[in-house]
Amino acid sequence: MTSEEILKKVLKKKKFDAKKILEELAYEEELERLQIELVNMHQWVREQGKKVMIIFEGRDTAGKGGTILRFTQNLSPRSMRVVALPKPSDTEKGQWYFQRYIKELPNAGEIVFFDRSWYNRAVVEPVMGFCTQEQYHTFMQQVTEFENMLHNDGYIIIKFWFIIDKEEQAERLQDRKKNPLKQWKISPIDEIAQKKWDDFSQYIRQMHAKTHTLHNPWVLVDANEKEKARLETIRYVLSRLDYTGKDTAGVSLIYDPKVVFRYEDGYNAQV
Repeated sequence: MTSEEILKKVLKKKKFDAKKILEELAYEEELERLQIELVNMHQWVREQGKKVMIIFEGRDTAGKGGTILRFTQNLSPRSMRVVALPKPSDTEKGQWYFQRYIKELPNAGEIVFFDRSWYNRAVVEPVMGFCTQEQYHTFMQQVTEFENMLHNDGYIIIKFWFIIDKEEQAERLQDRKKNPLKQWKISPIDEIAQKKWDDFSQYIRQMHAKTHTLHNPWVLVDANEKEKARLETIRYVLSRLDYTGKDTAGVSLIYDPKVVFRYEDGYNAQV
């Protein structure tokens, strides 16, 4: 009898959901293998002086923070940062919009993970009335040029948009309210996320259509299943970078195109 068969037998006796537990074990094992590759990739970034920035965007509760945690939990903090900027100060409000983000760009040999980014001005700010329409249109005119400048200067930019459907978001919002460990995640925007669902959708579609470019494309992630989204997002990043040892990776680096796909490869109306 194999160890898996023994585990199934024990779990059945204890009235546990054996299938669910085995799926969780498989997920943890796959995650560990991918995280080992992330460590190898990070070493390559440091040695080669690469400047890597990974942007995580999506509706509230889409799972951006949880995915970033799985990316970073085994990487050296000396050459890796997570950037999650608060609302701008009065001084920053008077600056060029991109100015406070420029200070957070990766140095040579560093990876920076943006938990939301300058794309706040493309979706959240206009929906919530935090910027004027003139400011919004100025941003939309400047952002692709800004990102092209970064690309031409050697920055590697990966832009993720996490997709969840309206029902899944509603469930996750309720979970935040009930779970004392997630109370800190509740924001004023959460309270109206469902009411303004269609308004958000309108701006999200405009953002993708106008800011998806050849060198800096949008990569969409079906995030209704958190664990799949985490694994396939990591797999996508590893597949994008030609790090040393990639050819002998101990895990598949072929991502699932049903979970992770570029904007032009298929668009979900639920974004």
